[in-house]
Formats: sequence, C-alpha cells, structure tokens
Amino acid sequence: MINYKTEEEIKIMNTGGKKLRRIINRLINEVKPGMTTAMIEDRARKLIEKERAYISFNKVYGYDFATCLPVNEQIVHTRPSNRILKEGDLLTIDMGVFYAGFHTDCAETIVVGQKEEGEIKKFLDTGRRALEIAISKAKNGAYLGEVSLAIEQTVTKNGYFVIKRLTGHGIGKNLHEDPLVFGFLNQPLKNTLKLKPGLVIAVEVIYSMGTEEMVYEPGDSWSIVTKDGSLSACFEKTIAILKDKTLVLT
Repeated sequence: MINYKTEEEIKIMNTGGKKLRRIINRLINEVKPGMTTAMIEDRARKLIEKERAYISFNKVYGYDFATCLPVNEQIVHTRPSNRILKEGDLLTIDMGVFYAGFHTDCAETIVVGQKEEGEIKKFLDTGRRALEIAISKAKNGAYLGEVSLAIEQTVTKNGYFVIKRLTGHGIGKNLHEDPLVFGFLNQPLKNTLKLKPGLVIAVEVIYSMGTEEMVYEPGDSWSIVTKDGSLSACFEKTIAILKDKTLVLT
C-alpha cells in the first residue's frame, strides 16, 4: 500500500532533506586519501547530531550504522570499516536522516583525491544524467515506468549496466515503503503506477561498468558487489510529486 503524504508532511520532509543534503555535501568535501570509511561514518554521525536530526539507517533491522560506504566494485549496503581509501577509489556515500518523524535518503559517488577524467568521468556523468532525466519524467499524471525507462536508456546507451535486482523505493515514516522504483522498465509502461500528488520516492540509479549481475561479498551478509569485480556507482535523490511540480528533497 502506498502512503501518500500531505502537503504539510512534504514540508517536513523537505526540511529533513535539506539537512541531509548539507551533510552529504560536507562529507564529500572532507573525503581524502588515507581516511577510513569508519572515519566518514563517525563524521556523518556528528553532522546528523549537529543538524538536530537522527540516523535513518540504524532503524533497519540488523544494521547499526548511519551510512553505507561502498568502494569500487562494492555496489550497496557496505558497512563502514577500517578500509583505508586510496587515491582514485570510487566511493559511494549513501545515507538517510530521520527528522520530525520522516526519513529522507540520498547517495552520491565520487572519486577519492582526484579529478574525474576519462572513462571514470563518463561513467559518473552517466549516472548523474540518468538521475536528472529520470526526475524530469517524475511528474503528476506520468507513469512510474517513465522514470525507470529513463534510467535504463541513459545507462545502457552509454555502454553500462543497470543492477536490476536493486531498486529505489517509496519513503516516509518508514525508510522503505511502496512502491518499488525499478531502474529498468519491468512491464508495459501503462501497467506501471500513475503518479499523483503526495507520492514521495527515492529514485536510485544503481549501475556498473561491466555487468548487471551482483553477489554478496564473501563473508559479509550486507555488502553487495558486482559479480565480475567491475566498478559500480549509485546516485539517489528523494523527490515528492506535487500537483503542479516535482520537489527534489535531497
């Protein structure tokens, strides 16, 4: 069942989303080679507290952290650790905040300690562009499948692969709500959900350089990696459908 939000609830989520966006921007600016992902986690916790918000991700059963911090072939759900970041690593900062009873969710992938160039720049630009186009399709009266198709077409036309088993999601009082937001068109367009005011979703572009196949990292019940070891990235924003526009919350 989809939990549509009132205008007042969306205003609250917008405030929470701005807090999350500020935190992620700070973290991106502070990341450098030699840091561990545990150090980023510690900093994220301090920034959430400073924003007078709460951690979202530790409300997922069995997960005790504020962030997921995949590196290189790690796709999603990688726990902070003593792994030391090296120059040129691809790092995804994925986190949520819980503010005034509502969650928001956001993710960015960056290059550690280097400018983006060459194939890496193309790869990351593709994900950003896919998210931008997908969000432009998410408006009152459109089909959710238009969002999914935009992600799929943008990623695949550039020679990359959508991780089809991982999806975006509805969000609100719970971190994960209906509907699922696929990164590919999984059924005829007009069979997908028709978007209407009050729908709040986390749109995620989750993709890799070499494969759509994923596996759990050996010895880890959370971290998911590309089956072929190729690089992966994730870009995510929380958005709200209003009557006359779409609001990007994060």
